[in-house]
Amino acid sequence: MTLDRNLALELVRVTEAAAIHAARTMGRGDATASDEAAVGAMRAAFGGMDIDGTIVIGEGERDEAPMLYIGERVGRAESGHPQMDIALDPLEGTSLCAYGRPGALAVVAMAPAGCLMHAPDCYMQKIAVGPSGRGVIDITRPARENVHRLAEARGVDVDDLTVVILDRPRHAELIAEVRATGARIRLIDDGDVQAAIATVDDSTGIDMLIGTGGAPEGVLAAAALQCIGGDMQGRLVFRNEREQERARHMLGAERDIHAVFDLDALAHGEILFSATGVTSGDMLRGVRFKGNGCETDSIVMRKKSGTLRRISAEHHFEHKPGYSLEGLVETPGARLLDSGAP
Repeated sequence: MTLDRNLALELVRVTEAAAIHAARTMGRGDATASDEAAVGAMRAAFGGMDIDGTIVIGEGERDEAPMLYIGERVGRAESGHPQMDIALDPLEGTSLCAYGRPGALAVVAMAPAGCLMHAPDCYMQKIAVGPSGRGVIDITRPARENVHRLAEARGVDVDDLTVVILDRPRHAELIAEVRATGARIRLIDDGDVQAAIATVDDSTGIDMLIGTGGAPEGVLAAAALQCIGGDMQGRLVFRNEREQERARHMLGAERDIHAVFDLDALAHGEILFSATGVTSGDMLRGVRFKGNGCETDSIVMRKKSGTLRRISAEHHFEHKPGYSLEGLVETPGARLLDSGAP
């Protein structure tokens, strides 16, 4: 199935909507309100897309999430519309937005049915690098070995590398091991999707993401890296038997839940990916409200062409003073300033 490339531009409207609504809650200290704002706006925006979409990674099970739950159908779903699997995080870095910290994103990956791993809501050990590390990393090897391998592949000294690790107690030994190599470390509070994507952009100064974070976020990161030539491996980490049973149910009997999942196993096919900044981070600026409108900063990728498009959009609220959910699907006055066709 060949997808209409215009779907990539339609997808960025979805992440823009979620980002704008989430940004209105920035710094209020209410993570639930921030997440609900993003979820409601994203779901409304999906209603304007010409797809027959199914959420495969979303806000949780139907009894846990009233909207964007796993299995929910989104899009107009009319005859002839492509059947798509959708992985999303309406607000990646909920606490970052709620407390006004950098790096919160609205993120969506979309691909033909069966192309995105149906990751259970558990932890995943991850390692992600940019194109120069493709085929070099091995998650089964010690972190220090992967750091040295990447330095050799890039032709730089180890102390020139920057490794991003989530700042969690569980990573104390990992942090010590990486420090012992001489590599620099950036500890982050949240938002490892953005950190994984940043490994492909030399301007960010990030060379590797390593550590354990959410499995759904791992699939989102893998989808982006597939589009722009990075590499990633993941291995599910379970805290109890219930999580293992959940993984077996979601992945199917043919898959080993204890296996190492390479980039193709996590995400493949004709992937579309969009992310919009909520609060400013390494790759994207956050939403800036000005006058009776705002500006958003997004990236949208299409694996078929390998293009990463950067989109700055100006949104004008003159006729929508509350910028209601009903107004999100059709937002006249948005001006796209892009760098090229996908």
